[in-house]
This record gives sequence, C-alpha cells and structure tokens, in this order.
Amino acid sequence: MSDMEGKATRVGASERGQRTSFKAIEGYYLIKPEDLHWRPSNLMQIPNADYLERSGSENMAARLWRLPPKSANTLHKHIRSEEFYFVLEGTGRMRVGDETLTVPRYGGVLVGPDQLRQVFNDTDGEVLWLIIGAPEELEFLQGSRSKMDLSLIYPTDPKQLPKELAGVPWPPKP
Repeated sequence: MSDMEGKATRVGASERGQRTSFKAIEGYYLIKPEDLHWRPSNLMQIPNADYLERSGSENMAARLWRLPPKSANTLHKHIRSEEFYFVLEGTGRMRVGDETLTVPRYGGVLVGPDQLRQVFNDTDGEVLWLIIGAPEELEFLQGSRSKMDLSLIYPTDPKQLPKELAGVPWPPKP
C-alpha cells in the first residue's frame, strides 16, 4: 500500500509547480434538501445553503444561493479556487471582470480564480444558483484560525452593486 493512498495531488498553473495534497473523503455523502441549513450571507444577507458543510470535504465547496429580486452577492475573486456557476431557476446575471453575462436556466459559467466576479439579480423574480468551487479555500471559512488578508479576495468594496442595480436600496427586504 502506498503512502499516497486516499490522497489526490493537483498541480495548477497558478501554483507554479508546487504540489498541494488534498485529503479525499471516504465513501459518499447523501445530502437531502431537508438536511440543508439556509442562512443569510454575512455581507450581503443573501439566503444560501452549504451542501458540503457536514461532509468534511477539503477539495471543493458547493452552495445554493437564492437571490431575491433586485439583489447582489459580493464582488470577489479567489486565490486558488475555480468556480462553476449554474442557474437552477430564473435567469442569472453575472459580471466577470468588465463583462456582464446573462445566463439562462440550466446554463453555467466557469470562472478562474483571479477573475473579479459577482452574481446579481436585476429581475423581478428570484434566481437560484448552484455554485461549486474547487479547491476549497479552507483558510477563509468561518472559524478558521488563520488570519488571512481579505483584500486577496475582496480587492475592492465587496458590497458595491453592479450598474444594473444603481439606486436600489440595500440590503433587499425579505
């Protein structure tokens, strides 16, 4: 039996040849809708549910985000994580860098770590996103003991709204 059994190694371009080992989960986790804990996000008060919070996964994150009408999530980027944004309900709107994208139901967008991005909802209906990121950036999770420089993920005001929501009172009323 090798000492690497149960571990995966990923080498990314941004890591410039440095290897990072991740501990893989054993078996599987079935997560039912009733298992999800919905809560408002810290900065923008957007309802969200973390699919993997009880799984112990160190490799990826998966979260549902339910954007009310005329709302936005944080403007942010990542250090290592790629994120896949998938629209489950409604029509998604998103800015990536200087571009504004319209994402149809069942459409998706893959965004690299260094790209500034923000999902928003400038419609009159709710939009439900599934956002999956890998690798998980454990140092930024609540309860982490590390003191990370948040400007690495929030290089500008994370609460700034896209131009499409100019004049909208914030945060949205429940």
